[in-house]
Amino acid sequence: MTISDQQPLDSPFSATSTAEDVMAGLDLSGATAVVTGGYSGLGLETTRGLATAGARVIVPARRPGAARAALADVDGCEVIPMDLADLDSVRAASAQINGSIDRLDLLMAVAGVMATPERRVGHGWEGQLAVNHFGHFALACELYPLLAAADGARVVVNSSAGHTLTGIRWHDPHFRTGYDKWLAYGQAKTANALFAVQLDTLGRNDGVRAFTLHPGKIITGLQREMTLQEQIERGWVDEHGTVIGADFKTASQGAATGLWAATSSLLNGRGGLYLEDCDVARISAPAEPMDDGGVREYAIDPDAAARLWELSIAATGATPITR
Repeated sequence: MTISDQQPLDSPFSATSTAEDVMAGLDLSGATAVVTGGYSGLGLETTRGLATAGARVIVPARRPGAARAALADVDGCEVIPMDLADLDSVRAASAQINGSIDRLDLLMAVAGVMATPERRVGHGWEGQLAVNHFGHFALACELYPLLAAADGARVVVNSSAGHTLTGIRWHDPHFRTGYDKWLAYGQAKTANALFAVQLDTLGRNDGVRAFTLHPGKIITGLQREMTLQEQIERGWVDEHGTVIGADFKTASQGAATGLWAATSSLLNGRGGLYLEDCDVARISAPAEPMDDGGVREYAIDPDAAARLWELSIAATGATPITR
């Protein structure tokens, strides 16, 4: 991927397209997918879309009982325990997946947390960076042999327009000098985007392509750490919790871009791109408002992506991927 590739492709879908629109007529029989967070919000819609098209879907879940209940009416799904905040749990789940399938066609990193109170994970890591990035990073590295064994695997990583809040804080990525929950979220979402850039660089010779995306503004369980008053003050919901914010999507519309990333023939031969509204996003200027869309250049910078990769390998001890 080069910066010049980061421009819209004239996709037939749009911001209002749903998961059902994107998946209409597609047959994924014989394909296997792993969907983190695949039992609630956007993840549940993603799992439903893939399973309805015939894919076998494995859902690693921090709450496996809740996941099985949510997916009881979805054929072709199986749930395994996994906590993204616990790298031993990620490795155990990876080992279980590696032992049960011989290839992996799709890895969908949908799970995440947002604007959480300060939490320390693992070796004192900032919690949002650990869950949103380190956990998915380790999972992808451990599952990489299965991705390389597939015929054109894709990895799709949910980022967010929140990445516009900050690049990687190289001087203090774990907020040891003072915590800000929104900057921590923004950094984690930039990390998601950079992870996809470098994974695509390392994986393309094996046919593994990676994409990252902003799903849109959606009220899901992602906001669970925010108070109702915070959401009211931001203009997202009213005092009854009803969504009133402009341009908010349904969960099905929010899942559409990820499913498009996973299946669109327009993306054949491409990778390392940031997507939104079922198309490739444009590059946004540093001072542009978050809600105007696009991706900041620092979130797709290949040098920053390579630097973050090395930091992540050192932190997690994940199995390295070599070109």
